[in-house]
Amino acid sequence: MGKVEKIETQKNARVVLGASIFFNLTIQVLYVWSLLRREMMIPEYYDGVYLGGWGWTSQQAQFPYTITIVMFAIGALIGGRVQDRIGPRWVATVGGAMVGLGMIISGLVGDSHIGIIMGYGVVTGLGIGFGYGSVLPASLKWFHAGKKGLIGGLVLGGFGLASVHYAFITAGLLERLGIERTMLYIGIAVVVLSVIAAQFVKNPSSEFVPAPPKKEKQATAKKPAVNVNWNEMLKTRRFYMMFILFVFTCTMGLMFIGSMATIAYLQAGIADAAILISVVAVMNALGRIIAGQTSDRIGRNNTLYIIIILQMLNLIGFMFYNNVVLITFGFIMVGLCFGGFMALFPALTADQYGLKNYGVNYGIVYLAFGVGGVAAPQIEAFFFDRHGDFFITYIICAAITACMIGLNFLLKRDIDKAQKQSETTESEASV
Repeated sequence: MGKVEKIETQKNARVVLGASIFFNLTIQVLYVWSLLRREMMIPEYYDGVYLGGWGWTSQQAQFPYTITIVMFAIGALIGGRVQDRIGPRWVATVGGAMVGLGMIISGLVGDSHIGIIMGYGVVTGLGIGFGYGSVLPASLKWFHAGKKGLIGGLVLGGFGLASVHYAFITAGLLERLGIERTMLYIGIAVVVLSVIAAQFVKNPSSEFVPAPPKKEKQATAKKPAVNVNWNEMLKTRRFYMMFILFVFTCTMGLMFIGSMATIAYLQAGIADAAILISVVAVMNALGRIIAGQTSDRIGRNNTLYIIIILQMLNLIGFMFYNNVVLITFGFIMVGLCFGGFMALFPALTADQYGLKNYGVNYGIVYLAFGVGGVAAPQIEAFFFDRHGDFFITYIICAAITACMIGLNFLLKRDIDKAQKQSETTESEASV
């Protein structure tokens, strides 16, 4: 009987993982903003010809996206804290419903800057955060600690992969129905699909013991700090180094992802960016899975070094990418690297502070996404409106990666020091 119950429980783990991935596939409507933004910047009329846009400036069109990023980060903190207390199902349900509702509101208000900010920016942003902050902790609790990188990469891979279908759906709807009805119909679909998926997301029982990986020896399977609460986490130096690294990561990634369609058009003459956005989404998802699994084997910080260096070389290259092949290659690397970064910080947080309070702890770490979300779009839009290109943006991003190399060195040293202190304390206690 016990064997049957164990098998059923392991099946439940796979069901929760699958539901979490599907849920993220439905709620990730962030990256299609690049298509919506470009459409909003097109004039409504030009020389008496109806073009269907709203005539917004770059900064006007970028501001709702900025608000969404901030609300996303705040929602992840709130959702993570609440799911630590009541479990993930209802938090995910509310989050999914809010994502869709915000899109529906945006579709109904139409060409209203305040309306789009409130609908897409506030309601959808908070909803994405609630959902994101609830399904990832639940999935991690169902699997062995030696698989944190891989499982986190799979769940977050669904988040990145969502742009594949949303890019084509959004492009097709915009062409046929216009901005308002595109957001309205996407919102309705999100409400239905996300709420269904959320019903299968739950925490394991306290008696559940995850099956160990086939290869027990993992680079990151060092004994982490005993489950640390958020007050204690904020007293550690490595938290602040992780936070700043994450801010830098998000600032870079969001600068590029939010302006992908515009960059592709200006530097390579790519008028339809839907395919490019889909390619980047696939690379984003793949990067999360590859980086997560790699970091389980060679360590989080070593994996970070590899990604930072690759990203820095690619950012320098963007100054010279001037055709379809080079721009596509550049964005493939952006997707892989940004996806890899996004997989590593959840695993780092779990490594250092445990899973018991993971929802609120990672929610606090994830506030870095909101900080980067405020800085990135506005910096990019400011220089673009004045110079008409992204050259300054590339220089800023390359400088950021240089700073990240030094900061990752300091973080690794602090983590190693904390690990040695923990081992010494345990050794003394056992004598």
